[in-house]
Amino acid sequence: MEKERTIEAFSAIAQSTRMDAFKLIVMHEPDGIAAGEVSRILDVPQNTMSTHLAILTRAGLISSVRQSRSIIYRANFENLREAINYLLKDCCAGHPDICAPLLADIVPCCPPKEISNA
Repeated sequence: MEKERTIEAFSAIAQSTRMDAFKLIVMHEPDGIAAGEVSRILDVPQNTMSTHLAILTRAGLISSVRQSRSIIYRANFENLREAINYLLKDCCAGHPDICAPLLADIVPCCPPKEISNA
């Protein structure tokens, strides 16, 4: 991800309501969450939430799909990964021991489930 796109992504979540909305959308993966539900849970007027969701969408952090009368939002983990990778690409000037604690903190919270051979 280029510098400007990284700045846009982090700028989009550098506002309290958008950060809360993004975190809520991430929590509802993989199914996504309707825009109206995001608005209701965060107690933000729908027209205001629509603006926040549009900013997150333009930044590439979320995407939407219409399902009947609802718009369902999902997190775009690929773009988030690219933004984080841009920041960490040259992490600690080649001293991985310095970056190890940071990298350990961003290990996925939900490790992949093992496939049983039952």
